[in-house]
Amino acid sequence: MVSLNSFLYINELFKTYFVMERWCNKVAVVSGASAGIGAACCKALASAGMVVVGLARRQERIARLRDELPPEVGKNLHAIHCDITQEENVTKVFEWTQKELGGCDVLINNAGIIATALLSNRNNTKAIRETIDTNLLGTVFCTREAFHSMATYKNGNGHIVIVNSVAGLQVPNLGPDLPSLNIYPATKFALRAMNEIYRQEFQRRKTQVRVTTISPGVVNTDILPNEIQTVVKQFMPMLKAGEVADAVLWALETPPNVQVHNITIKPMGEKF
Repeated sequence: MVSLNSFLYINELFKTYFVMERWCNKVAVVSGASAGIGAACCKALASAGMVVVGLARRQERIARLRDELPPEVGKNLHAIHCDITQEENVTKVFEWTQKELGGCDVLINNAGIIATALLSNRNNTKAIRETIDTNLLGTVFCTREAFHSMATYKNGNGHIVIVNSVAGLQVPNLGPDLPSLNIYPATKFALRAMNEIYRQEFQRRKTQVRVTTISPGVVNTDILPNEIQTVVKQFMPMLKAGEVADAVLWALETPPNVQVHNITIKPMGEKF
């Protein structure tokens, strides 16, 4: 006898599978896949029948996620070590994806970090560089390689998603009692501009590659520094990582002629 939980899971699996039929057996690359939104996207895309390449420096976490999934889903998830701030790492991953899986159809640019040292302070260069390298250059490296794969091997078809933030729409004022968000909002504003640049470039090159940003409000993930997370959890509602993954799926599900430019989602009652 099938338990109620198993029945509900199977029902959700089939529903997602048929909605995502166009992408079934296609290849999705997800950066920052070891936790939070990235892990949720890996689970959702693999459950929808896609072959997923999860990228992270903490590769073992992706492997654990794969082992926790039902075998028919887990077999679709590949755990790959990659530091996206290193251009040669990214190039090698996409070369492997091309050789072993036939190239990339979908890219989820999810990796991101927050530095909290005051931007106006001295001796904060390392934190600033790491944030820019991860949030911006990592996205540039991954998008460049994914687009090359789509344009060369996928008949100019594909979808690139950039996981952004409401901090890319308006700089949050956390008040004097919480740390500064440093360069983080600036990188998110830059990602919003990059989304439009990519849209124009992909169109100029006469491809059907779509690009979408997802801008969530506060999400309950470990990207938030502890001192911010503690306060937010007490006083503010937060989105779940799976709810952001649902937005990614929705964007992918839209017809090929639809350009979903940006999706902004917030938890009910969010103050930002």
